[in-house]
Amino acid sequence: MLDGVVLMDIRMPELDGLEATRRIVAAHKNVRVLVLTTFDLDEYVHDALRAAASGFLLKDTPPAELVAAIRVIARGEALLEPGITKRLIEQFARMPEPGRRSTIGRPPVGVAPDRGECSLPQRPDAPPTLTGSRRGRRRSRSRPGHWGG
Repeated sequence: MLDGVVLMDIRMPELDGLEATRRIVAAHKNVRVLVLTTFDLDEYVHDALRAAASGFLLKDTPPAELVAAIRVIARGEALLEPGITKRLIEQFARMPEPGRRSTIGRPPVGVAPDRGECSLPQRPDAPPTLTGSRRGRRRSRSRPGHWGG
């Protein structure tokens, strides 16, 4: 059984690095692939991650950082070049959650839409209080479960 870290380029003459990564990872479960390329393209990062690469660095990575990255990958962890990580986080933050509507345009937490503010109770056993309801109803703290108004 093989184990170790393969440094893989994206563009190669016979077989591209992404397909080579897929094949290596499929054939050798203990081998990890660190993509090392000059191409700082999101498409390549996404494709490398889908191909089960454990890391993605640019070829201008300083030698000491490259050695440290190889050690990280060898331990079974994952690593991305910091600029790529920043872009992926920004992309992820803009994506709506599956099965959940976007929160863009919604009021901040603690504010009920079109109903006023929602205050959290001072006592842990007290229910929250809604104020300024458009229906003119107000939840009473003194009578849990009772709607006044």
